[in-house]
Amino acid sequence: MTDSALAQARALLAETPLIDAHNDLPFVIRIDKEAQGDPALYRLDERRNSGDTDIPRLREGRVAAQFWAAFIPPKEQRPASFALQQIALIKRMNELHPDVFLPAARASDVKRAHRQKKIASFITIENGAAIENRLDALDAYYDLGVRLMTLCHNATLDWVDSATDAPRSNGLSDFGRQVIARMNDLGMIVDCAHVSDDVMHQALDISRAPVVFSHSNARALCDHRRNVPDDVLARIADKGALVMATFVPDFICQRSKDWMAALKDAYGKTPEGLDNDIVVPTREKEIGAWPRGSLNQYCDHLEYLKSKVGPDHIGIGSDFFGGPQGEGLKDVSCFPHIFAELIRRGWPNTHLKKLAGENFLRVFRAVEKARLTR
Repeated sequence: MTDSALAQARALLAETPLIDAHNDLPFVIRIDKEAQGDPALYRLDERRNSGDTDIPRLREGRVAAQFWAAFIPPKEQRPASFALQQIALIKRMNELHPDVFLPAARASDVKRAHRQKKIASFITIENGAAIENRLDALDAYYDLGVRLMTLCHNATLDWVDSATDAPRSNGLSDFGRQVIARMNDLGMIVDCAHVSDDVMHQALDISRAPVVFSHSNARALCDHRRNVPDDVLARIADKGALVMATFVPDFICQRSKDWMAALKDAYGKTPEGLDNDIVVPTREKEIGAWPRGSLNQYCDHLEYLKSKVGPDHIGIGSDFFGGPQGEGLKDVSCFPHIFAELIRRGWPNTHLKKLAGENFLRVFRAVEKARLTR
């Protein structure tokens, strides 16, 4: 039986570039026991039986632009060195697969790649620890191709408070404000995923260019610190900002968040040294299967976000990280199925195209426009 909604979704994504704002494949390759950080050994060109991202499934998922995260673990003692290694890994991915990935640095590269039937490959930094408290490091990263930086990760830094750690600066320090100003000057997208509520508001106050939440959901539907509260959502449209809904089970599904609470610290993150591959199966034996959420619940977040911020201020940031995801969100081939579900819910094509990538391109162009001549 033909699924007309899925066929319509695929046709729409053939016309409109699909942008995913966050994928942690570079870190997955780094920790893979066989590849050990070598993209050639990871064999991205083959459909893998494990993980969530490879070229065949990116093609099946109609991904037109991918923002790859150069993720720096919060406890990393040499964060700049780690970031540089991850950036080099992303560049190596591009070199190995020039027929698939178009190294991208501008908003216009998304449609250029789409016309060439390639995937625009962008570099981001996840965790501002990478700058090691130096503004000029931002210039160096920009010159290496970094076009978005997530201000922090799960730990508070000297200059920015994390959503999942004790505050240190009541939001942003004076230096943190300088970081955002310099990112605006460079044309680097400010990403407020992972930051505290105070930082969310302060970034919206001071950024000259629109900010994004590259992988965050609605806190009203799932009460996790990493999700965006309604008082912040109320400001998104006026500031031209963008909330990009994510697939992480604990950010989609309240039952998942509650089920995992016994394995998390007070801030909702996994304590150092805890191995989920061990403790999750043990907990499942004790109280039943982990309710990881579903594609339908993910679409509930998209609908809620649209109701709060409007159709011009939503996007998608999967946050595929090699770990378990919810039902229907297993890997990068799932994107057309999300759009098919929204079609069944009555979303018009104009809103679907905005969600797919038009909104992100608008923000990206605004960030580029705010950039100072160097």
